[in-house]
Amino acid sequence: MAGGTWVTQNKVRPGTYINFVGQGTPVGAVGERGIMTMALSLDWGPSKQILSITNGEDVSALLGYDITSSQMLLLREAFKRARTVLLYRLNNGTKAAVTSGNLTATAKHGGLRGNDLTVVIQTNVDDNDKFDVKTLLAGVEKNIQTVSSIAGLVSNDWIVFSGTGTLAATAGAPLVGGADGTITNADHIDYMAAVELQDFNTVAYPGTANDLKALYAAFIKRLRDVEGKKVQFVTENYASANHEGVISVKNGVKLSDGTSLTAAQASVWVAAATAAAQMSQSLTYDAYDDAVDVGTRYTNAQIEAAIIAGEFLFTPNQGKTKVEVDLNTFTGYTPDKGKPFSKNRVIRVLDGIANDFKKIFDLYYGGKIDNNADGRDLLWNEYITYLKTLEGLNALQNVNSATDVKIIQGTDADSVYVEVAVQPVDSIEKVYMKVSVS
Repeated sequence: MAGGTWVTQNKVRPGTYINFVGQGTPVGAVGERGIMTMALSLDWGPSKQILSITNGEDVSALLGYDITSSQMLLLREAFKRARTVLLYRLNNGTKAAVTSGNLTATAKHGGLRGNDLTVVIQTNVDDNDKFDVKTLLAGVEKNIQTVSSIAGLVSNDWIVFSGTGTLAATAGAPLVGGADGTITNADHIDYMAAVELQDFNTVAYPGTANDLKALYAAFIKRLRDVEGKKVQFVTENYASANHEGVISVKNGVKLSDGTSLTAAQASVWVAAATAAAQMSQSLTYDAYDDAVDVGTRYTNAQIEAAIIAGEFLFTPNQGKTKVEVDLNTFTGYTPDKGKPFSKNRVIRVLDGIANDFKKIFDLYYGGKIDNNADGRDLLWNEYITYLKTLEGLNALQNVNSATDVKIIQGTDADSVYVEVAVQPVDSIEKVYMKVSVS
């Protein structure tokens, strides 16, 4: 007897034809958060490219310094909350170099850090016909190679070797001429073009130039409103943006080791904390990690004015530094777009729905499912199941399967029209209490 699978009931031979199918369980999931990005001027590292760095990763060879060094301050602040940092080095810099005899040693990357490199060439103690070539960084050995001639040398994480012929011993040949170079607005534009192709939650600009704030804000607004990529931008003192995609940090903080961070520098932590915050989480009253005071203190009246203006600020609280209100710069409320859009927890929910709905459709439904009642029912089930998941996470409330998602045939044969109604959950931030005393 024959067997196999079938599409239509048109088999010729007698037999049993069986199709195995799943139960059509939803395939979508709530997207992960925790990715922030920023562009910096650095003393070392690959230039003009996105560097994906995971929290806890050793960055000493990549960026030239240990994560605990002062040069890595902003990256360290980012990793207080971020899972991944997409870092972009804005400057190319000039490479340090030195020639010792026939050997030329050139720093792998441009920048001031290259001036801390030294090449030491010594006769090998076991074979006088060979040399030990050492690469030192600030006096610490980073690489050693034992070779007979220059041809045997290979480049390492720090130095590119060139030249021909024999080696000559030297107690130390320091590399010189390394420089960081200057940065223009065009470098930031190059960064935006590169990072647009990546997945991230927030971008920080830890600078103070108003023209660059406007440039970044316009970039984020385009991503959100035109490209449908729901991300947020964090910078200092830019409440005039008046947009839910822009967070304006008003003041800085003081860390327990005495380090003072400006509002611009603190924007990195805000971007990281915002990226890492889940849909059901608010940063209101959340403590800035390892901060013991604020950079600038404000009166109650000033704090209220800042909140009304859409400014994200820190306030001191029993030896800690806390977020006053987790809000963005949107203050232009309308009947269609009210005050909830100024709260970042609400925006995270709405942005998550937008990003995840798009991902679900792109990966599993677009071009794969028939645009008929059955196909639209599958998509409806996918979306309503996703919303129920958010309800279980306390990101949404009162999800109604019968009314909250409607999917109908669109104008064209290959399109669908979707209406979604959601009620995001906000955090309790105000308590109005009446105490009766008898």
